[in-house]
Amino acid sequence: MNATGHSSSRIRNFVIGRRMPGWLKAVKKAPVTWLLLVFLWVPGLLTGTVLTGLHGSLRHMAVVTVSSLPAHWWVIVTGAFWERGLGGYLLGTALLLAVGSPTERKLGSLRFAVAGLAAQVAGVITVIGMVHAGRNLMGSWSAQLVTHSYLGPSAWVLGAALAATATLETLWRRRLRLLTFTLLILLVLYSGSFPDLVRLTAATAGVFLGPVLCGRAPRLSVPVTSGREARVLIALIVAASAVGPVLAGLLPHAVGPLSVLRFLFTNIQAVDPLTLQSLCADPSQVRDCASAQLQLRAGAGGIFMAILPSVLLLVVADGLRRGRRFAWYSALIIQGALALLAGTYIAAALMPAAPNHSPNEGLGAIDVSAYHHPLSLILPLLLPTLLVVLLLITRRLFLVSAPPKTYRHLVKAVLITAVLLSTVYVLAGLALAREFTPVPGLPDLLADLPDRFLPLGYLFDLSPAFFPQGSATVVLYESIGITFWTITAVLILRSFLRPAHNIHGTDSNRARNILKTTEGSSLSWMTQWHGNSYWFSSSGNSFIAYRSISGIALTLGPPVGPPAELHTTINEFVHHAADQGWTPCFYSVPGNIKDAAEDLGWGAVQVAQETILDLATLSFTGKKFQDIRTALNKAAKEGIHTQWVSYPEAPLAIADQIHAISEEWVADKKMPEMGFTLGGLEEINDPEVRCLLAIDDQHTIHALASWLPVYRDGAVVGWTLDFMRRRSTGFRASIEFLISSAALSFKDDGYEFLSLSGAPLARIKQEGTDNASKIPNQQMAALDQLLNRLGTLLEPVYGFTSLLQFKSKFQPRYEPLFMLYPDAAALPSIANAIGKAYLPKVSFRQSLSLAGRIIRHPAKSRNEPGQ
Repeated sequence: MNATGHSSSRIRNFVIGRRMPGWLKAVKKAPVTWLLLVFLWVPGLLTGTVLTGLHGSLRHMAVVTVSSLPAHWWVIVTGAFWERGLGGYLLGTALLLAVGSPTERKLGSLRFAVAGLAAQVAGVITVIGMVHAGRNLMGSWSAQLVTHSYLGPSAWVLGAALAATATLETLWRRRLRLLTFTLLILLVLYSGSFPDLVRLTAATAGVFLGPVLCGRAPRLSVPVTSGREARVLIALIVAASAVGPVLAGLLPHAVGPLSVLRFLFTNIQAVDPLTLQSLCADPSQVRDCASAQLQLRAGAGGIFMAILPSVLLLVVADGLRRGRRFAWYSALIIQGALALLAGTYIAAALMPAAPNHSPNEGLGAIDVSAYHHPLSLILPLLLPTLLVVLLLITRRLFLVSAPPKTYRHLVKAVLITAVLLSTVYVLAGLALAREFTPVPGLPDLLADLPDRFLPLGYLFDLSPAFFPQGSATVVLYESIGITFWTITAVLILRSFLRPAHNIHGTDSNRARNILKTTEGSSLSWMTQWHGNSYWFSSSGNSFIAYRSISGIALTLGPPVGPPAELHTTINEFVHHAADQGWTPCFYSVPGNIKDAAEDLGWGAVQVAQETILDLATLSFTGKKFQDIRTALNKAAKEGIHTQWVSYPEAPLAIADQIHAISEEWVADKKMPEMGFTLGGLEEINDPEVRCLLAIDDQHTIHALASWLPVYRDGAVVGWTLDFMRRRSTGFRASIEFLISSAALSFKDDGYEFLSLSGAPLARIKQEGTDNASKIPNQQMAALDQLLNRLGTLLEPVYGFTSLLQFKSKFQPRYEPLFMLYPDAAALPSIANAIGKAYLPKVSFRQSLSLAGRIIRHPAKSRNEPGQ
């Protein structure tokens, strides 16, 4: 009986728990969201208004307008359960599922319902009160808002979502609020509809409700931001100022207080040349003729050229985010030009027109009668002016300079591009002259060149001198400007991605002196390799080697310097990286650096295991070292011995063989040699790097390995294995032979340890350890699994895990190496920077080859290092 009951219970739990449909699990996790979906769709389906929208008496039951209070007070709530048509229902459903459901899981169902309802009610009541109170202050905007209405669950969802940000960490809370309010404010300023205002006020109410629902009082305070975050904020403001006018131009009924700025970019409407001719033939349609002449270039080319200032501002915003001085100057010039241009045209629009004077084009054609008060035109001018002031005030945030001659080369490339495109336009125009109306000559084409490169409506000539008629001439006519500015934008973006000019210089000799006289790690000699930049501490006793890649300051190993200055050095470098607009990342650092960074709230993940042989107790005896003794014995039988050489001083015959072995290895991989923490021929070309050769009596080199010195207080205390290569047809156990021979030689010379270095993305599970306990949260666990998976995928090509397993033959001591980062959101950029650091010269073909080899060959153990 008990057994049967127990079995029934297990079956019931299996059916209910494991066989529960996915949609039912989703309902269980977010019941209020799904209840809102039901209330949204069922009334619309029952009344048949899903397709047709609300009409008749139903509008008074649901539609929220400025005049809804107090007579129809219930619509403040019921308006959330209706939409205007099928498109609105689909968008509302998507918003509830994409934002509402995760918000409810974060807040809990009760708090989600309270936050959403309270935010919507507060938002609607506040906006209605604002419209009535500011009727005489908001001019035509107020008159337009009276005719608008609001429906849908967007205010509910946004209010609850902003309330849920109170449960997040400071960084993510600030970021989500910043992005949300930037979008909402952008819509209010340019679109300016009643629903836009409701959503903004509901989101604001949600920000204040969040702390209350979490049991604490809301606080009003100015957020303290770093220089890096301030640059991001300014870049976001500049980007929003670029998108706003275009948004207003695309919206057919934009009435926001800044909507007039869309005239800076001219509304684009395609005009047929025949229609233009008929309009201009009628003297009574002079206004339409002038407008049509301006719009003649409409289409792909016309639209692109019309929004060109926005495109350039978006490009410049990326440079501002990186703290680039050139981007600051560019933004200042563009915003200043827009302010001057807007002021000129708005002044012309406000002045009475002269008798018999034909209307101007662009901003000059603004119908001032459409604006009930001159301030409606003057106030928008303040936006570009205020942005100019903002840029001037914050100029000290943008001090990052590009490498010398960067912009000299940029200007040269832009001029060459302009000359080439101009030549193409003139020559092709002459060849296709009969497809223009009227047929242009050489002087006409030359005179028309500025029109091809400057934005639409920014010239003072009233109309084009000739018009394209054929397909080929239309393409030619429109593509010149698109091509030129696209190339220019790409060149500017590339200049922002170039490593910033290091004001401290790349003084490798100074870094080498510090390295020799103080203390680093077993990887510190790698800081001397080409491609590293150097930052020196304020004391001058410590330095950090790093590579600036796509906004990431990726260090190579830990700081080098006196241990007493470690914390100070890390803090100073973090501030230096922030000043330069970089995200710092310490890569391949030991545990003591991890402990220091954790005090700053940084995250850490293990990226490698360093294998160390303690030479004082080293003895290749016992069963565990059977393979090592076999390699030594076989080498002696086959007449193979070791020879120490310095590569810069090696005889030509030896250097040639080293080159041949290395090239054979690269050809076998079909991939370039990896860099960063993995050296190649360039890195062994150092008089202080020692190379050990496995060479036979015929002077044939079977393998080689390089060793990097490890200094402490002016003396070499150990050596680090770096470069290993083996001839494919040579002695198979040559690497084991070289490492064991080097270890015995270094032991005899009195050195403390031998580091066999670490293998990237590889580790060996050791008995008695619990790696999971070192991972502080699920995010770290997921990242750890991702790195393990990546190492497995790369195993067929580079054999990192196999290399680490090979080193285990020497029974080393394992020390973890970590990657330290300040913000988990930067991990994708950090991963990209690490990839570029290891494979800076990988081609597209090699990338495809790498992907193909990963797909074709599953990871397998390879016990042949150096191949």
